Order: sequence, then structure tokens, then C-alpha cells
Amino acid sequence: MQTRTRLVIIGNGMVGHKLIETLVASAAAHRFELVTFCEEPRYAYDRVHLSEFFNGKNAQDLSLVAEGFYSRHGVTVHLNDKAIAIDRANKIVTSARGREVAYDKLVLATGSYPFVPPIAGSDREGCFVYRTIEDLEAITAKAQASRIGVVVGGGLLGLEAANALKHLGLETHVVEFAPRLMAVQIDAGGGAVLRSKIEALGVQAHVAKNTTRIGAGGEHPHRMEFEDGGSLETDLVVFSAGIRPRDEIARACDLAIGARGGICVNNHCQTSDPDIYAIGECAVWNNQIFGLIAPGYQMAQVASAHLCGNAASFTGADMSTKLKLLGVDVASIGDAHGKSHGARAYTFIDEPNGIYKKLVVSAEGKHLLGAVLVGEAEAYGNLLQIMLNGLSLPEHPEALILPASRAGAPGLGVDALPKVAQICSCNNVSKGQICTAIQSGARSLGALKSTTKASTTCGGCAPLVHQILNKEMARLGFAVKKDLCEHFPHSRQELYHIVRVERCKT
Repeated sequence: MQTRTRLVIIGNGMVGHKLIETLVASAAAHRFELVTFCEEPRYAYDRVHLSEFFNGKNAQDLSLVAEGFYSRHGVTVHLNDKAIAIDRANKIVTSARGREVAYDKLVLATGSYPFVPPIAGSDREGCFVYRTIEDLEAITAKAQASRIGVVVGGGLLGLEAANALKHLGLETHVVEFAPRLMAVQIDAGGGAVLRSKIEALGVQAHVAKNTTRIGAGGEHPHRMEFEDGGSLETDLVVFSAGIRPRDEIARACDLAIGARGGICVNNHCQTSDPDIYAIGECAVWNNQIFGLIAPGYQMAQVASAHLCGNAASFTGADMSTKLKLLGVDVASIGDAHGKSHGARAYTFIDEPNGIYKKLVVSAEGKHLLGAVLVGEAEAYGNLLQIMLNGLSLPEHPEALILPASRAGAPGLGVDALPKVAQICSCNNVSKGQICTAIQSGARSLGALKSTTKASTTCGGCAPLVHQILNKEMARLGFAVKKDLCEHFPHSRQELYHIVRVERCKT
């Protein structure tokens, strides 16, 4: 009888769980004995949608692990037990509870930790980070006796945290060191429109503010003091100023570490020890750390393939993203800041409606390099595919972002996309796979999600998946439904009729 390879996975977050899912679904699953350490008290859950905890979802709703999944597949899980040391010479992992587990191969999926700026007083009672379900439970409990909340950090995570405080009924402020919100993803024009929109929603943004100290307040428990001499009193503080890779266990066993932290990996996601892999936010590839879920999932798939003896390489990942922050659509694609040599930009601003759009194109105007969309992001899917697939732009590229009333034109459309075009980057689903699933009977958005997993993680590709569904259904001769979504069997025009003509208000 062939001895199975014991694969130990340190970390049971989204990326660690994706690795397990990928391995147990592979033809080589029988070759592995899987063991995973999880320092949290529960199995992997959906951190991408963590903020939905404030919309009524509980830990079970956010769970990524179906009941009985691990036991059915023979996966040993050590919950609430942090792996604290790796003995590379003897291939043993030691845990906080004193377990010693031998391994043949090891995968580090330790993720990241919230960065708390070195501010005096940042450890005061009433200061929190925004990372786990336990963090959110603590914030919720504190908010019950609070009136004002401040988020330190105006990036993606910071604005999500601000939305959470607003949901909890607090007067909400965002304090950002950079001169604009979401400085990494969007330009000055987009940042100005975003700030205007969220302030109209009742969230006060304080940009270009360097917090130097948090001390005792007068009317409220805390006073935040700024370098410019200003101050702000608050009942609670949430730090959401970015992430740092959790690489301490790798440092302790002398694995190669990046200049700015992170566990160095090659194209197969192997560390400097070929029997140890690193995936997700703890890994650094080509001096890059990837803070989005899609690259982490890609790394999990590459590591799984390599462990199974198959050819696979991680060659980087697109960091484009689309989100709804405080109810405002925000999207960033490629070179959003136009840093490429010779790049040119087309900009559309609809100030009354709070809409900002920018295209960044190549010097000759033939290829899309990047884009910024704030306030309205329906074009995101098409623009992203145009960039990723190197499709030629129309003669007047600006038509891609102008509204129809201003001589705008529809995007190139899904028909222009090749079958190999990656539609869902989170789960690596191509246009061809979606079309094949439709031809095989998956003829609704829900069925497509179930069959292909497209649009089941961040949801950014949902509009494009819907477009492909409609096009393929029409090509196959089926009637195309114009329902707004799978849960609401009415079209946009029918909804307008219900509201305006039948005067339905709820």
C-alpha cells in the first residue's frame, strides 16, 4: 500500500480553505493526508463579505465550509490552536497547545494582520482593529454605549469599517493620512467625487491628517491629536489602515523573507525550502504582496497543481477591483493613475450626479491601460476585459464612458471576448467555461454560480456573467429574461411601472 503524503496547512482562512477544496477535488486527492491548523475558534469564513455581519448575517452565514465537509474528506482540523514553530530539519510543526505534527509537505497560508500606525495611545481601551468576527463583535458591543466613531484609514478596508460604524448608528468620521480617499486605487478627481458622495451620506472625511497621539478626551473618552494642531474627540477608534503579511513563523525558521516582509515564493509558490509553500497575503512574489482574494485563490490553485505533480505557474495577478463603498460604486482598473510612458487620459465628470470616469489609454490611443469609475461602474466588466485581452479600442475611446445622451456607445460587448477570456478572476472561470455550462443546462444566474463558481466570491463579475448568459441563451434560441436579478422576477421597466404607476413604495 502506497504511503500517503502528509500535507500540513498552517492557516484556515479563505486561501487555506481554497487549497483544501482544490486538493480534495483533484484526481490526486487519495495521495494526501491533510492536516490544518486554525487559530480562530471556527472554520474558514468569508472575509470579503465580513461587513455583512452588520446587515444581520452571523458566523454560520459567512462560513465557507459546508457541514461535514472536512470529516467527509478526512481532513484533520485543529481549531483554536495556533501553529507557533516549524522544525525544518525534522519536519515538525508545533502548536500553542503543545501538539507536534510531522509533515512531508507544508503550506503556509497565515494571511495578514491589520496594520496599526505607531501612534501613542493606539492601545487604549476602545481602540479596535477590523479583521475577524470577534473584532466585529467587540466593536458592536462598544458601539451600544457610544455616539461617535472614528476610522483611521481611508482605503478599501477603512471605508468598509466606516460603513459598519454608520450601520451601528454612530456619527462616523474617517481620518486619512493621504491627501485623498482610496489613494492607491483612484486618482485625485475620483477621490474628490468619492469624498463628496460619502460626506453627503453623513460620513465626515478628514484627509491629509497625521494622527500623532490618542489621549483622554473631555466630552468623550478619546481625543485624537493631529500634526496640524487639530483634534477630534470620539468614543471609539477603529484602525483599518492596511495590512501586513504574517510571516513571523517563517522568519523564526529562517525562510527567505522579502525586504518589506512576506515569505518569498517562486512561480510554484515554493519558499526557499522546496518542501514548504506559501500562498495568499503572507507570500511575496517578485517583490509584490497581493492583498486581494483573487490572487490568493490563484496561488492556492498553483500550489495544489504543483503538489500533485502538474505543471502550473503563478505569474502575477491583475489588481483591478470593483466595490460598493457606503453605497457608492467605485472601480479601479489597471494603470488607474496613468503612470505608463506616453499614457493619455479621457475624463468624464457629472458633478450634479456625483459621477467620475477616466480612461487611461496608450500613446497611440489603441489600447486601454487603466480606468477609474466612481458613482457609476456598469462599464467595469467590459473595460476590464478590453484591457486584459488587449482588445483594440474604438476610434473614439471616450464613447466607452460617456452616457448615451452625450454620444456614448455601448462597450465592445461579450461577443468580442475570446473563449479563453478570464471572466471570474477569483475562481479562474473563463468565458468558454461559462458558455459550456449554459449549453449543458445551467440556464440561470443561480445555476451558473452553482456549476462554475463564477461570481460567488467578490461578485464583481456578476454583470458580465449575466451578459454572457443572455447572449448564449439567445444564440441557443431560448427566451432571454430581463429580470433585474435571480431573486426579483421583474425587469427594470416593470419595476418603474410598479413604483410610478401602481405607486408601490415598499
